[in-house]
Amino acid sequence: MKRKKKRNKVHINESWLLPYSDMLTLLVALFIVLFAMSEVDVERYKELSQVFKNEFSGGNNIFEHSESNVEMPAKTPIDLEKDEEDKEKDEDKGNRELEELKAVQERINSYIKENDLTRELGTKLTNEGLMITISNDVSFDSASAEVKPKGEEIAKEISKFLYSDPPHQIVISGHTDDRPIHNEQFASNWELSVIRAVNFMKLVLKNDDLDPEKFSAKGYGEHQPAAPNNNDENRRKNRRVEVLILPNHKINTDEL
Repeated sequence: MKRKKKRNKVHINESWLLPYSDMLTLLVALFIVLFAMSEVDVERYKELSQVFKNEFSGGNNIFEHSESNVEMPAKTPIDLEKDEEDKEKDEDKGNRELEELKAVQERINSYIKENDLTRELGTKLTNEGLMITISNDVSFDSASAEVKPKGEEIAKEISKFLYSDPPHQIVISGHTDDRPIHNEQFASNWELSVIRAVNFMKLVLKNDDLDPEKFSAKGYGEHQPAAPNNNDENRRKNRRVEVLILPNHKINTDEL
């Protein structure tokens, strides 16, 4: 019988591992020295580590932090000067806007005085804009949203004061007193006040010089009274339509 040849076992030389491990050790030592020589912002390092700690430990999401401790870069003198210039420009625009609205108010007040309508119409200029108030007694019958002939005439005249270049946003709102209403046409004062505002707005927009896209109508029912609903005179004041001319720029009427 033939004898099986013995296979020689191959021994792998692992002597290279020693210098390799020495080299890795030297590299780690080098990185530690370089890190120690570098400047580290300890406070920001702590902040960053805290954010990551919260994120990975199930805390608040990084985007949910309401306050940031990261300092914003300080504004340069040029930035501060530009901010001041922008502020002055905005104030100039607001002052011009205020003067324009005051001129409109004076014209409306002249119309009110000339036509003896001080009981039916009124104006008020605030930071919100120029408000024109029309009593419902001159515009609508009780529990009705149909504009009376005298109300139609007033709507036509007011529309002339609403034109401007550039145009303003106009909000027309209806208001009632606190006496409840429930009939076949209106289930509540909300519905009544909304339809009154819309019908009055339709008459105003018969003026072709006005842009319908600048107009909107609202109804508040009895929920924004001008006076307490404790007597007939106050209830009369609360039954009204308001036309608000919004300013195109921020105005300040505190000094008026």
